[in-house]
Amino acid sequence: MHIESDLLRSLAEKVGTPFWLYSAPTIRERISEIREVTADGVQARFAMKSCPATRVLEEMQKAGIWIDAVSGNEVLRAMHAGHPGGQQPPVILYTSDVFRDNGLPVVLEQGILPNVGSAGMLADLAAAGYRGDVSIRVNPGFGHGHVNSCDTGGPSSKHGIWLEQLGEVAAKAEAAGLRVVMLHAHIGSGPRFEELCENLERLAGEFAALLPQFPHLQGVSLGGGIPHNYRQADAQIPLAPLRELFARCRETLCRAAGRPIRVEIEPGRYFVASGCVLVARVADVKTTSTNEKGQGATFAMVDAGFVDLVRPAMYGSYHRIEVVAQDGGERAVGPIVVAGPLCESGDVFTRDDAELLVPRDLPQPVAGDLLVLHDAGAYGYAMSSNYNSIGRAPQVWLEADGSTSLISRRETLEDLLRAEVNEAI
Repeated sequence: MHIESDLLRSLAEKVGTPFWLYSAPTIRERISEIREVTADGVQARFAMKSCPATRVLEEMQKAGIWIDAVSGNEVLRAMHAGHPGGQQPPVILYTSDVFRDNGLPVVLEQGILPNVGSAGMLADLAAAGYRGDVSIRVNPGFGHGHVNSCDTGGPSSKHGIWLEQLGEVAAKAEAAGLRVVMLHAHIGSGPRFEELCENLERLAGEFAALLPQFPHLQGVSLGGGIPHNYRQADAQIPLAPLRELFARCRETLCRAAGRPIRVEIEPGRYFVASGCVLVARVADVKTTSTNEKGQGATFAMVDAGFVDLVRPAMYGSYHRIEVVAQDGGERAVGPIVVAGPLCESGDVFTRDDAELLVPRDLPQPVAGDLLVLHDAGAYGYAMSSNYNSIGRAPQVWLEADGSTSLISRRETLEDLLRAEVNEAI
């Protein structure tokens, strides 16, 4: 995603910094790529937790992309953006390991297909009077997230019902009047595309062996994520082989079931990662000196922090960084640590998963420059917070014709205080 420097400066003057900037053409291109590899009985869902902005959800709805929601409010947000409730077909899937807040009432009231990751959720549904179809999320015992702390399959993963316990749980569901119409797993995007492909075929084979036990089954979700290369914008994975892979997986499942089975995939990151940047302003540049404790560093202090983009602080995640010089001139390149304004030592964008500073070779910034953190669309604004009582930054939408619109304003103190009360209970 490349944005002209003049536009960035103009928007910074209008909405202030930091701010999020979404590229409609980039997001639509990613949607089109997924549609190309999901045809003939293969349906894509958008894991909306990655980027729940209404404008993004509307793009998914227009393109026929279904929704995976993980809370009651996510279901309602999806419906607000135009996605229908009900189960014919199950355009919105509610996936969880625990019902929280309005999750169970929303499932009941909106007729949403529940994708249960814990046997206790079946008991909750039955106790609430639900008698209908369910999906079961399975922990197949393998899989790999983009980092170890995002492991979605295996003994260390909290998600889903362990494969060897599936038969027992399915029997309880049927006994409670809950037909199992879908099986679901999420094996993660993994660090390598080859690993994802191998795991998808393995998962399809595991599910195929189970299908005779599920006479009401209509769909199988292979979950998975499609990797996004955060380090090299021009080295994204080739999606074309996935079309044949998904078709082959579906053929395996349909043959095992003896009837048509809908196959689903569930990208979140791939749809939106490249479609958004976080734009900050350099407030100061300062240095420390080398001593017996360690190496000195040059710090570019910017007005965005992990209150905005938490991934580097949480995972040591890498985001490409661009300095937009206010004078447009050439600058000498050197090692720079990019740090934010929060009262936390870990508020650093250039670090690794061992919490060590990893200076980035960047043009020497000066106060007033803009700094762009790329590929921030997935789990960027969605995971931002109000830590330090800071309002979340505004979101701006950039259309193909160059027009821009504000899709969420900067939060104020009044927004933060609105939920505070002093009521006797």
